[in-house]
Amino acid sequence: MEMLGLVELKQTRFYQEVFSEGKAEGQKVIARNLLKANFSPEQVAQLTGLSLVEVQQLNSLLDS
Repeated sequence: MEMLGLVELKQTRFYQEVFSEGKAEGQKVIARNLLKANFSPEQVAQLTGLSLVEVQQLNSLLDS
């Protein structure tokens, strides 16, 4: 089995899906930290690129 180079690896669907999932999880971690630092959900949505609904869901999880 031949090894893929970095360029070829980055073009695979698997890599792209994993990269996207990691990026989305990173945004959620940042959003949780901003919410804990008393940023408003609107500010967090604007800063992270997450939707307001996603931020509100994260915020409700922090409150429980």
